[in-house]
Amino acid sequence: MTLKLNKQFWNNRYLNNETSWDIGFVSTPLKDYFDQLSDKNIKILIPGCGTSHEAEYLHLNGFENVFVADYALKSLSDFSNRVSDFPRRNLLNTDFFKIEDSFDLIIEQTFFCAIDREKRKEYAKKMSELLNQNGKLVGLLFDDPLYEEHPPYGGNKKEYASYFDPYFKFKVFDLAYNSIKERSGRELFMILERK
Repeated sequence: MTLKLNKQFWNNRYLNNETSWDIGFVSTPLKDYFDQLSDKNIKILIPGCGTSHEAEYLHLNGFENVFVADYALKSLSDFSNRVSDFPRRNLLNTDFFKIEDSFDLIIEQTFFCAIDREKRKEYAKKMSELLNQNGKLVGLLFDDPLYEEHPPYGGNKKEYASYFDPYFKFKVFDLAYNSIKERSGRELFMILERK
């Protein structure tokens, strides 16, 4: 049976507290990347954000144009309750593939591994469409087979590169050197710039 990875599926995961992917803090590779950003006015999207510790970190550090998107209303509600001064207008309860806007930076953190495998090429194309000229897609991908029947779905560097190559220039696409202990040796860190 094929899983229907729709709003109801993801909302139920949050309602039932089945969120083992949520590490409870901003991941080290992303934190280190954020810490070297100087322009706090850039427009940032975090799709499939969940309870988005990344958005919280950016917000608390003065980034004013951070947008988070998720299918699951419960995840956005939990995030909003935790980060009460985050702008409500920047909470997008929508399908990523239906977003129509443009951004300078998009952050990938356990979203790619949660979508249907058949949508991976579409994901890469949509990311390029959402980015401004010279915009960047930055984040982490599992370099691990993981699961076939349910998310998180894994993969490898060669497979992923085939999706992104038509749309992006590869600035960094290597094993993350500063992953959290539980993911050490199993994550690729990427900085991809829109062609």
